[in-house]
Amino acid sequence: MRVLINGFGRIGRTVLRAWARAQRAQSTSCGTGPGGAGIGAAGAGWQDIDIVAVNDIAPAETCAHLFEYDSVFGPFDDGVGLGDGALIVGPHRLRLTHAPDISALDLGEIDLVMECTGKAERREDAARGLRAGARRVLISGPSAGAEITLVFGANEERLDPEHRLISNASCTTNALAPLARLIDRAWGLESGWMTTIHCYTGSQPTVDAPRGADLARARAAALSIVPTTTSAGRLLDVVLPELAGRLACAAVRVPTASVSAVDLCVMTRTPVDVATANAHLRAAGGVIGWTDRPLVSTDLRARPESVIMALRETALTAGGMLRVFGWYDNEWGFSCRMLDMAREIGRRAG
Repeated sequence: MRVLINGFGRIGRTVLRAWARAQRAQSTSCGTGPGGAGIGAAGAGWQDIDIVAVNDIAPAETCAHLFEYDSVFGPFDDGVGLGDGALIVGPHRLRLTHAPDISALDLGEIDLVMECTGKAERREDAARGLRAGARRVLISGPSAGAEITLVFGANEERLDPEHRLISNASCTTNALAPLARLIDRAWGLESGWMTTIHCYTGSQPTVDAPRGADLARARAAALSIVPTTTSAGRLLDVVLPELAGRLACAAVRVPTASVSAVDLCVMTRTPVDVATANAHLRAAGGVIGWTDRPLVSTDLRARPESVIMALRETALTAGGMLRVFGWYDNEWGFSCRMLDMAREIGRRAG
């Protein structure tokens, strides 16, 4: 599968880093969780995915520099360069273009556009890659213009070869949906509340500045804890319609640069104790990892799972409310799911 990354921001660059690292390691799709559970479908480092091109409006020198030197993940240690309209990443030579609108490009040889600009909410914008000749588009965020919204580990079986515009949902939805499905299938999820403790992102200002109607989001990101909203609740209803209306969600943005968490409290139809809950979380595998060590957010940086359950935090109230807590690297884990979903798209398309 020949892939073009459109938008070389946080997710676009992280997708390329994860892919390049996997190509070099020739390991499973994006690592191994505790206890040896492989993440994603088995394979040698997404070997069936070939990232051949990047499009971004920034100058070539900026694209190369920001890929090589990353404030969160550190320097890329396999060589980065430019030459003859290409971005050179280790042994990989990627065509580098700077079209503000990719529909102006000839993408007839591209199987999949990873739409990572963050500007694909409308179908008109999301479909630009298709108009340029690409066969399919995978959007790195929620999109009303998508034909289907998928989360690996929750509903990827709904993918159909006829789907051409696909949303990969959000990082928080990728953490929440597989966990909610696990709980519902094991004990029946009656109702619950999820709070995501989320690191700041580029949507927040570094100093106080207007940011739309949410005045709390207008405050300096690195100086305050900011209560706000999340799209995860709305997207969960789309991804797992059988749970529609059963989970409410909120977000708190915190002054850290990477790694977030889901704090989920639920009532279950079948009573469950802490030991049983943790046994299920340990056995889940796939995109759900776990740890029983006293870790903090920086310890989970660049973990490939969609969510890593902190088993020490599992608790139960006298009234039967179950509380589970999971970490997720909102950039690296989500980027791994972009690659896993791309591979699934390639397999279903034949």
